[in-house]
Amino acid sequence: MTVFIMVAGVFTGAHVWQETAARLAAAGSEVHAVPLTGVDPGRPAASARVDLETHIADVIAAIDAASGREIVLVGHEYGIHPVLGAADRRPQRVARVVYLDCGMPQNGVPALATVPDQALRAQLAEQAQRGDREGELAPPARDEWQRWGNTAGVSDAALDRLTALAAPQPLGTLLQPLRLTGTVVAVPTTGVLCTRNGVSIDLVQRLVDFGDPMLTALTSPQVTFFELPTGHWPMLSCPAALADVLLRAAAGEGRSLRPVGAGAPPAHLRPFPLDVPELPRDRKGHVDLYVPDAEGPRPAVVFVHGGPVPAGARPTPRDWPTLVGYARLAAAEGMVGVTLDHRLHDIADYERATADVTAAVELVRADPRVDAERVALWFFSGGGLLTADWLREPPAWLRCLAASYPILAPLPNWGLTGSRFHPARAVAHAGALPVVLLRVGRETPEIAATVEAFVTTAEECGAHLELIDIPNGHHGFETLDAPEEVRPALRRAMRSVVTHLAG
Repeated sequence: MTVFIMVAGVFTGAHVWQETAARLAAAGSEVHAVPLTGVDPGRPAASARVDLETHIADVIAAIDAASGREIVLVGHEYGIHPVLGAADRRPQRVARVVYLDCGMPQNGVPALATVPDQALRAQLAEQAQRGDREGELAPPARDEWQRWGNTAGVSDAALDRLTALAAPQPLGTLLQPLRLTGTVVAVPTTGVLCTRNGVSIDLVQRLVDFGDPMLTALTSPQVTFFELPTGHWPMLSCPAALADVLLRAAAGEGRSLRPVGAGAPPAHLRPFPLDVPELPRDRKGHVDLYVPDAEGPRPAVVFVHGGPVPAGARPTPRDWPTLVGYARLAAAEGMVGVTLDHRLHDIADYERATADVTAAVELVRADPRVDAERVALWFFSGGGLLTADWLREPPAWLRCLAASYPILAPLPNWGLTGSRFHPARAVAHAGALPVVLLRVGRETPEIAATVEAFVTTAEECGAHLELIDIPNGHHGFETLDAPEEVRPALRRAMRSVVTHLAG
């Protein structure tokens, strides 16, 4: 008999598993939803000190009490931390660990690192540095759950109940580092990704393809993945589908990831769809310049890659064929094409990525081969949030801003609510700055919504927006879609940028 031991995320108790547990039990499984000390009313704290080790002990107790041999531990969000801690100490009892819409906790890192609200994370980190680890974190109000994860699919009644039964989270559970001996790495794992919360199997495959050694373990045969087309709380939005996925995971089913270097090149290393001259690069620090054979200082187009891109990715973005292709295409038009690397390795890195891009632009403008008063910036994907500062206060030398399949407002679970990285608001201040936007028709719903908000604001305020639509295009269309569909859009966009630079 399969035994499912399930651990909920922050502020929530064993009650969230009720419907999923009933379906698993009906299928013949033994099911235990673990009440966590100091959070679940079924297990009040015996003392004021409740931390991660307390919750690890709760899960270990459930493992030790289980009668079956095939134990599957399921951790949702924060719950994966006590699950991993317990599995690391009882690896011989655990047949599989299921990561339910959560990150990949590492030894020595507290659960605080996974808190999506960046302002709150910084506040709690400062508190921890002062040695203050006591107290509780108040649960969100009904309209604040979205800050902790996408609520897509959760009914109003379920959201009401989630709010009514929410409990404060002991700070010690978030601030105490997870300690692992390493034995848990031998336990098979399954990741269940909720696509409406922003993560898909294809996205994880792309991250693996970047070549970061930290992620290569995900290609192991004992690691599988499933997707659920819902938000962050599938036990509330689609309990039957979740139960089915958990049963299949327990049986060893699921999709495996392709190892790096196996089969066709990953999308980001496929050839650029346009034929461009083989112009050599001139490397200066974190910036590469592709300079045309032309007289006098030339206008420049600076291409800003998206992300987050893992810190260990090799080659780095400025050497990706797509970005090099764009830069050489600009050089073929008589412009200086520029690629760069910036440090957007995590959602929390937008501040330092902004500093990297600003430094790169100043380096380019200081180059004697560049006309410092005629520069365009072209952003991609997650780099789209970096457009906000340039839109809000465009300098006189910025003659055009372009963006390909950009994210133009923080996604709900990114923890950037209220931050300055919100282009869909900043475009209201763009004034006469020309903006060229390449919009793809097969964008993910969450990203498409940010683009639509940007376009709406731009139209309302009379911004100089040129839309170039690729109806059948995907995010990363240059290497994912048929060249005959993307070539006209690329040529049109480049012509528009060059025209604004020449004006």
